[in-house]
Amino acid sequence: MLAFSALVAGSFSLGGQIANEIAPAALNAVRFALSAAVVGAVIWARGGGIATLTGALSAPWRYGLLGVLFAIYFVTMFEGLKTAPPVSAAAVFTLTPVMSGIFGYLLLRQLFGARIMVALGLGAMGALWVIFRADIAALMAFEIGRGEVIFFWGCIAHAAYTPLVRVLNRGEPILVFTFWTLSFSTVIIRVWGWRDLVATDWVALRPLVWITLLYVAIAASAMTVFLVQFASMRLPSSKVMAYTYLTPSWVLIWELGLGQPMPPMAVLGGIALTFVALGLLLKE
Repeated sequence: MLAFSALVAGSFSLGGQIANEIAPAALNAVRFALSAAVVGAVIWARGGGIATLTGALSAPWRYGLLGVLFAIYFVTMFEGLKTAPPVSAAAVFTLTPVMSGIFGYLLLRQLFGARIMVALGLGAMGALWVIFRADIAALMAFEIGRGEVIFFWGCIAHAAYTPLVRVLNRGEPILVFTFWTLSFSTVIIRVWGWRDLVATDWVALRPLVWITLLYVAIAASAMTVFLVQFASMRLPSSKVMAYTYLTPSWVLIWELGLGQPMPPMAVLGGIALTFVALGLLLKE
């Protein structure tokens, strides 16, 4: 989940720069197809074949349901970034752990202990502090716009996705489960957004769009889907999604790596809170 949060942060940093240059449905249709191909190649390289994949196709509606949720999350993310500043979108994203804990209780009867509640609260406070760069005025002026509302629905889908992985998995290997989830996501998005897919002038797209597409396909899709499914089979839903509180901290690292200025030192207080929250969550 540490790797998950770092890879997700990259999709925010890059996605915010190209959100208005390509339709979200078109971008995600291609990215999920590439992701499924990468995971399929890994399965094949490890000795798995057609029989391995088809053997996991009992009750395919499971992958359809997970595919719908995953498609909703990523399409609304890029749709929301058209009008919402990345800072506001990231603030909405920090609500995911709490919502995931609620779904974990409803679907798996995973209870919130006092320590978990304190940790989630500290993590949310720390993440918001980092997102708004320790600027109280910026935090108080936060307004919910159309883009934030769109992405909020995507975050609800992502929060439900996490516990559903454990509910719907019937012993299938994680890689195979990941492959079918990505494959069904591809079909769902292509059916829904085929007009955008056909209308996109792929040749005219600038290099940064292609770089972002490859990044979100391999790093922020194939890898993160596997990572979150692997973790979901071993950790409570609230713990899995609590690592998203680290995403704003990873975004700062991304920004520094891309040549952005160093944030105010006061921001480090928020980073410290997220690490305290993680310490509480990792304690048995």
